Amino acid sequence: MPTINVRQLDDVVVSRLKRRAADNNRSLEGEARQILQDAVRNDAPGRRQSFLVLAAKLRRETESCSQTPSEILIREDREAGLGFAGEPGR
Repeated sequence: MPTINVRQLDDVVVSRLKRRAADNNRSLEGEARQILQDAVRNDAPGRRQSFLVLAAKLRRETESCSQTPSEILIREDREAGLGFAGEPGR
């Protein structure tokens, strides 16, 4: 099985990794391995493809619905004195 070395890690990063490893009852190496495996698993090519398929499906299902352009909605909120997510503006 291939091996990789990661050099010049910041002391804070190593400290946090050690703490995270202890919290998960793993060695530092085991924790790093798990982080890398999770990162690769979450970045699988099929995941992007499934997003594109879902986005196309949503577009087809909503193409007959009237939609207001976002800039109009933002302008209306600003004129009403509202900020982000309907909170009072500045």
